[in-house]
Amino acid sequence: MQAGAYAMSPSLPSDDRLIVAIDLPNALAGLQLTEQLGDAVSFYKIGLGMLTGGGLALANELKQDHGKRIFMDLKLFDIGATVENAVRGLAHFDLDFLTVHGDPHVVRAAREGVGGKEMKILAVTILTSLDRTDLDAALISSGDITDLVISRAARAFEAGADGVISSPQEAALIRALPEAQGKLIVTPGVRPIGTALGDQKRVATPAQALSDGADHIVVGRPIWAAESPREAAQNILRDISG
Repeated sequence: MQAGAYAMSPSLPSDDRLIVAIDLPNALAGLQLTEQLGDAVSFYKIGLGMLTGGGLALANELKQDHGKRIFMDLKLFDIGATVENAVRGLAHFDLDFLTVHGDPHVVRAAREGVGGKEMKILAVTILTSLDRTDLDAALISSGDITDLVISRAARAFEAGADGVISSPQEAALIRALPEAQGKLIVTPGVRPIGTALGDQKRVATPAQALSDGADHIVVGRPIWAAESPREAAQNILRDISG
């Protein structure tokens, strides 16, 4: 660690509008990252890629032992009964957010599975790594991708979703929907100025995403792949606080 780098500028308090994606191979690597970030980050996303590498155990440890908020990004999709049962089991981990695909039958089943827990169900509209060419290859309905995202978001809200996942480029349009009142918008595909796009195609800077209506931004590679992850997180916090 480069302790001297942190002394160059004052640290900012954590801000749960920033969710750090732990896109690492296993829970041990994820725990090491959270130790590097320390009190700079209060909210973490754990995805499907780490599920078999101890992802649920890491989520439980960060939540119960370190007081962090947890977003489990599993993008569940199945028949209603299976989704409901899966969500019911996950709700016992005291998670904050859980993603499911935005199909209305999936969202409704997930809401049933939550029961009386406080876990929020976030519906995936269209993955931020996809563009119109990708949708054509998957035989998804024709039309402008933004229009499809807005339509899927509205239907997910009507089905009971607490919020949606969308690219920053659609956040303002979703926020303007009547159905979006009191709902959450969480945006991956956020890239600080000067960082590589990676596999994301519909992106914005952290401050722009929040300005356009997002409640939370998700940042992964630009933080965990940085020479100093803590300093990278602090730079994003300065951007969104300014």
